[in-house]
Amino acid sequence: MRWRQLLGGVLALLLLWQIAAWLIHNPILPPPWTVLQTFGEELTQGSLLRHVAVSAWRIVASTVAALILAVPAGLVLGQSAQLDRLLAPLIYLTYPIPKVVLLPIFLLLFGTGNLSKIVLIATILFFQILVVVRDEARGIRPELIASVRSLGAGRIALFRYVYAPASLPAVLTALRVSVGTAIAVLFFAESFATTSGLGYYILIQSWGRVAYAEMYAGVVALSLLGLTLYYLTDWLEHRLAPWKFIQS
Repeated sequence: MRWRQLLGGVLALLLLWQIAAWLIHNPILPPPWTVLQTFGEELTQGSLLRHVAVSAWRIVASTVAALILAVPAGLVLGQSAQLDRLLAPLIYLTYPIPKVVLLPIFLLLFGTGNLSKIVLIATILFFQILVVVRDEARGIRPELIASVRSLGAGRIALFRYVYAPASLPAVLTALRVSVGTAIAVLFFAESFATTSGLGYYILIQSWGRVAYAEMYAGVVALSLLGLTLYYLTDWLEHRLAPWKFIQS
């Protein structure tokens, strides 16, 4: 059913796109068939596939880095009220800051290659995942923790068998919500001081040459990348936390 809904949404979007192209009747909005043809040609014969691979690598690497750092930190803060009180002011002070403004600093510190983009995206995702995991771990019922402790479980056992499984759905939900943010930040980061990635392909290589069909092909590629990551996260959530989807 979900795939039929997705297909229906795609067909509706293509129809609206075609109608808009007819009404505007201007090269700035080519019809969808032209863009899809260009997309196929650029993917097989042009440089689009290379840019997709670079962007996908940056997204995956930054997401993995954010998970490795944020999930344990969130679980520790949720498990230790004293440590949470100590670090809460720092988190609340830095969380609302738009991390995108740090891109020039990261470019100076880490260069214009992959590392600066990965660090920027990972920094943004880190705070989103950290706060969600911490709040979820903090909200675990005390009687559940007490019952496990009565069996002789120490802090590490609680961390492994109580806090981590209980926080897993929150981690996956935060990750799924963060996909859109990661794609948007990636596009911005790849628009400066780089020669690869979909942001570069769309703004510099295509829009800069007034190659509108190629520009829209890049937008389609970026959209498909985000959609793929979203559904991959959704699939992981169904596989790793199936109890969330059991109807009572």
